[in-house]
Amino acid sequence: MSHPSPIHLNVFVHTTGHHEASWLYPGSEPERTTDVGFYRELAAIAERGKFDSLFLADQLAVGRSVKHVAQGKLEPLTLLAALAGATERIGLIATASTTYSEPYNLARQFASLDHISGGRAGWNIVTSWSAEAAGNFGLAQRNSHADRYRRATEYVEVVRKLWDSWEDDARIYDRTRGVYADPGRIHAIDHGGEEFRVRGPLDIPRSPQGNPVLVQAGSSDEGRGFAARNAEAIFTAQQELGEAQAFYADVKGRAGALGRDPSGIKILPGLSPILGSTEAEAQALEDQLNDLTLPEVGLKHLSQRFDGFDFSVFPLDARIPIEAFPSPKTVQGAQSRSQIILNVVERERPTLRQLLRRLAGGRGHKVLAGTPDRIADHIQHWTESRAADGFNIMPATFPGGLAAFVDEVVPILQRRGLFRTDYAGRTLRDHYGLNWPQSRYARSA
Repeated sequence: MSHPSPIHLNVFVHTTGHHEASWLYPGSEPERTTDVGFYRELAAIAERGKFDSLFLADQLAVGRSVKHVAQGKLEPLTLLAALAGATERIGLIATASTTYSEPYNLARQFASLDHISGGRAGWNIVTSWSAEAAGNFGLAQRNSHADRYRRATEYVEVVRKLWDSWEDDARIYDRTRGVYADPGRIHAIDHGGEEFRVRGPLDIPRSPQGNPVLVQAGSSDEGRGFAARNAEAIFTAQQELGEAQAFYADVKGRAGALGRDPSGIKILPGLSPILGSTEAEAQALEDQLNDLTLPEVGLKHLSQRFDGFDFSVFPLDARIPIEAFPSPKTVQGAQSRSQIILNVVERERPTLRQLLRRLAGGRGHKVLAGTPDRIADHIQHWTESRAADGFNIMPATFPGGLAAFVDEVVPILQRRGLFRTDYAGRTLRDHYGLNWPQSRYARSA
């Protein structure tokens, strides 16, 4: 297997950009968020930058701020199938929910994407914290945080069994005898658990990567345990170096305790870079974006992170009492993100308006305005400090923010010998330096 460079870079594609006011920025094209050509352009830029992968999130509901924020994204798996034909090397990671889908269908979809892309597929496993999504699937309310992770654990077990159900050499292609496949190497999984009963086998042969790469994005205690057991890459949100180092050590330690090789998990914090030729220019661009924001949008986003708590009762230009925040442990949505926000409030004691501007760019992920050298220094420092294996890059604006990163930051990392100058392999597993997962049903297993 070929081995990648030390640092891994993924681009998180999100409509017109990750800043909530990105669609209002001059030159933005919000009318193209449903245009496949727009995403082909972004994928081409990222592949030119030799990124490991391109990632699409998914929420299964229209956001509360649709009046003021560009939305209307395409379904991730469908879009990535289209991008597979327009790209050659970059990995393609789609978000799909374990709460609102069935294991058999999802296993088929990702195995198909892996075949279509020649081994570049990855599944970002989510349990869907959005309360709005529940009503779209016939539920009066979303399941509890613990119940969602309990279902997800069994769900992933079923999907992995289905991906393994065809042995790698099950197809024989013996035209002389008229034998296409050996039924003895195609296995019913006969899964019977608390949540699912699935007979199998999958109706598609084992895919080029064996299993598509498993990605996870939860950082709560349940999320960390789930990641340590299943994930091969983790998208996380960390604001401070110490917090990131603690998360990195905790998840890798948990994985080691379960008998996994900790190097088989790539931890990629989110980073939203805002680039300028000088520090002042970068700060001016961040201020320009923040000045375009509407407080009512930020209030809705903040409320959603804390299960609907109404922050509008507080004056915008006064500090929010820390004791007013609901405890993240009681949040049934994204617990880890609510904890990050509370950490910011405790550390910086901002006014409500300052907090909304602080969160407008990355929704809890780190926003860093600066020169290309400063951004490269940050990436290098965190990876060398065992706080990250790379970064989930979240440009504030598309396509300009991504192009600036590829043209100005990537070359610096390459000159420092920290990032690849060309792809060494063809699959996402190659890019991440991950091992081939042998089928559990293989005769040599």
